[in-house]
Amino acid sequence: MELLIKGARIVDENKDFTGDLYIKDGKIKDYGVKIDYSCERINGEGLVLMPSFIDLHAHFREPGFTHKEDLLSGSKAALRGGYTLVNLMGNTNPISSSMDIVEYVLGRARELDLIDIHQVVSVTKDFDGITLDHLDDLDERVKFISDDGVGIQSNIVMYNAMKKSIEGGLTIMVHAEDKDLTPIDYRISENIITFRDIYLSKVTGARLHLCHVSTAEAIEEIRRAKKDGINLTCEVTPHHISLWDNNYKVNPPIRTKRDVDSIIEGIMDGTVDAIATDHAPHTKDDKLNGSPGLSGLETSFSVSYTSLVKTGNIDLMKLSRLMSGNPARIMGVKKGRIEKGYDGDLVLADLDKELVVEGEKFYSKGKNTPFEGMKFYGEIIMTLKSGKIKYPFGD
Repeated sequence: MELLIKGARIVDENKDFTGDLYIKDGKIKDYGVKIDYSCERINGEGLVLMPSFIDLHAHFREPGFTHKEDLLSGSKAALRGGYTLVNLMGNTNPISSSMDIVEYVLGRARELDLIDIHQVVSVTKDFDGITLDHLDDLDERVKFISDDGVGIQSNIVMYNAMKKSIEGGLTIMVHAEDKDLTPIDYRISENIITFRDIYLSKVTGARLHLCHVSTAEAIEEIRRAKKDGINLTCEVTPHHISLWDNNYKVNPPIRTKRDVDSIIEGIMDGTVDAIATDHAPHTKDDKLNGSPGLSGLETSFSVSYTSLVKTGNIDLMKLSRLMSGNPARIMGVKKGRIEKGYDGDLVLADLDKELVVEGEKFYSKGKNTPFEGMKFYGEIIMTLKSGKIKYPFGD
């Protein structure tokens, strides 16, 4: 299969020019100004062509909670949002503590043939906070482990988990929360586990990835740790860079303007590696009953573009690094850049298009969003995976 996209503004983490891009056999084969091939064409004039986005942190709820989301609805939400690879957390039912769950999810993803999926495995078996033996049975398909949504409360368990992660070539993704401190002060709760795990990473040499960082203090500690050469990366969410003093229930909570400013400063100076959605769909009843989380895949680009690029804090190349280039490197995949030989996973977006968020129109089963009725810029017009148009959908 061959495809030529003509006349688009082509942007990745290292380039920004107007030209053409040619895909053959699912890979980027050529790009430049006024290149020509005899094949199917897409007119990209007036649009920006970027590497598709990679979400390091999402919840698709399958198996076990498919009334909230499933792999089909989640994959469609991802494609509408410009994502072709997602990293799924393990708080399913059963919890993802074995290769059986990994094989089920990966097999289902292959059947759907919509996006690429990586399934995270729990650090402790069934989130029991103690047992690590199951980590010995993982194969090379698993790159990340996390007790996301729960966190590791015990210092010695986290220390031992880090030692095991080195043996297995795994990255530990950290949900930084001290459950005992959360009812008292969630800021202290996030910060103290962040500080602990950075120190344990320094001691052990384990590769650490800090999820949904939300406080000024955590950003500063990460900045200091990176200067010291500690082996860590971190992500922030679109809602933590665009909202403040907001009571919409997410975990960690929406913080203050000071925290938002600190996160954006961390984005600007390179402390922050990636933007991840923490896509957490819920039914209306579950949300009304206090379940934390939002459906974030379909609004991620427009919220991030409007909050970061339209404001002049960063340019579009830097946003591509945060949403594509760095996540691809963290996941170890040949995606996220406009380069010959890289996967033909791309998005066409209209940066001038103003959008009004309407949760009821989400492809995700979860209609829960704090952005309801808000206006943002940047509509995903088309998402391609391996050179094939996956969005908009034929239905």
